[in-house]
Amino acid sequence: MNAPAINTKRLFTASRIAVVATAARFVAISAMMAPLKGCFGLDNEQVGWIGGAGLWGFTLTMLLFGSLCDLFGMKLVFRLAVLAHLAGAMAMCLANGFVMLLGGSLLLSMGDGLVQAAGNPLVVTLFPDRKTEMMNKFHLWFPGGIVICGLIAFALDKAVPDVWQAKLAMVFVPTVLYGAMFLGQRFPTTERVQLGVSFGQMFRETFFRPLFLLLALCMMMTASIELGPNTWLTPVLESAGIPGILVLVWVSLLMALLRQLAGPMVRKLAPLGILLCSAVLSGLGLLGLSYSHNLVTALAAGTVFAVGVAYLWPTMIGITSERVPKGGALALAMMGSVGMVAVGLITVPMMGRVADGHIHEHLPVRETTMCLQHIVETYPALMRQAQGRSGDDLRQALEAAQAALAGRTAAGVLPEPQAVAALRSAIAAAPQSEAAQTARRLIGPAETYGGQVAFRKVALLSIILAAIFGLLCINDRIRGGTLPG
Repeated sequence: MNAPAINTKRLFTASRIAVVATAARFVAISAMMAPLKGCFGLDNEQVGWIGGAGLWGFTLTMLLFGSLCDLFGMKLVFRLAVLAHLAGAMAMCLANGFVMLLGGSLLLSMGDGLVQAAGNPLVVTLFPDRKTEMMNKFHLWFPGGIVICGLIAFALDKAVPDVWQAKLAMVFVPTVLYGAMFLGQRFPTTERVQLGVSFGQMFRETFFRPLFLLLALCMMMTASIELGPNTWLTPVLESAGIPGILVLVWVSLLMALLRQLAGPMVRKLAPLGILLCSAVLSGLGLLGLSYSHNLVTALAAGTVFAVGVAYLWPTMIGITSERVPKGGALALAMMGSVGMVAVGLITVPMMGRVADGHIHEHLPVRETTMCLQHIVETYPALMRQAQGRSGDDLRQALEAAQAALAGRTAAGVLPEPQAVAALRSAIAAAPQSEAAQTARRLIGPAETYGGQVAFRKVALLSIILAAIFGLLCINDRIRGGTLPG
């Protein structure tokens, strides 16, 4: 009996829906960061680890299954992605604290990694003569999915503002859909197998070719510029009273539209020219976002940022496939992996630490001291009325406020981390109390300032990238279109 023919259109469509599922995970985590702080009393670094796990867990699966995609087969890898997405969403919905939240986020990101591990080699195999263009059209459904899911998340915030778990439901629909579309489909062998390249050759091309190592370094920086700030965009802008999820939707809509136009852009500027322009614009946009204090300026800066980051990820994958073709699925997996590990283990937690380190600069000492004293005076009465876990949370908030006041210097200066932690604990323990509302008014502008300082730090990477891509463009032109290996 003859094997069914390869349905290129269905495989490509299903793989793009799988990318929508990864976007749903990203939106859910981003939109939940602020509520998780209040619900579980987490600090910025803990929330950064949860957001970061949604990125670096990607690396574990993409590196393993991407490098062995030829052995496992792309169909099996996609099936595992379905299981990881469903299990991760369920774990986070049922979470009772930081550890379960971290574990659920890790499972979700492993699903994302599996999608990329199978999706990237599938696209370059289906479209060998249009790799960069089709890679952009494949990846356009990440920002496209963010637009769709971002609007859903905004509606959920209005309908059920206290049910953060509702946002995780967005992961289930595209996951079930792409899983069903792949059923019964025949997958092609990978490009590396079709070229007759051995595993040893693929390994050498990936780990011992200077060009690939340079591209991998650039991938770490481009991913940090795109995904690091995107993870913090919603909570930082919402701290300033700006609907951060709407800015994220606007940025993502522009990215999706620009990726759809990747074909003419690739023909006009070539991949390296696109990367050079992207580095400059993304840095300018990120700098603008770091000084935005209203919706108009945030949208304007977000527009520049979107134009800058739109082509970074897919073009880096595409140029790797074009310039290092014998690297096969391993090279593509390594590119995605180093990008995500940089964002998850370095950029996102670093942004959290930078934000925490600058919050105190915008906390007025006198008002903060009065707020802490108000907590000490009023929370004992709330404790007597509370029961179970609520009473424990109130007790911890009271003790945190007492410790912060006890740590004051002779000049009345509060201990920085303890004071911030005490305000957050008070908000988490009794969000409707007068003291918590005062704490929220104090810490909101301070959170915004800290996050914007973190944006400025990340923007410095654009200068380095512009220099590297500029030199590569010059070298490419001198050598007639071929980068040295």
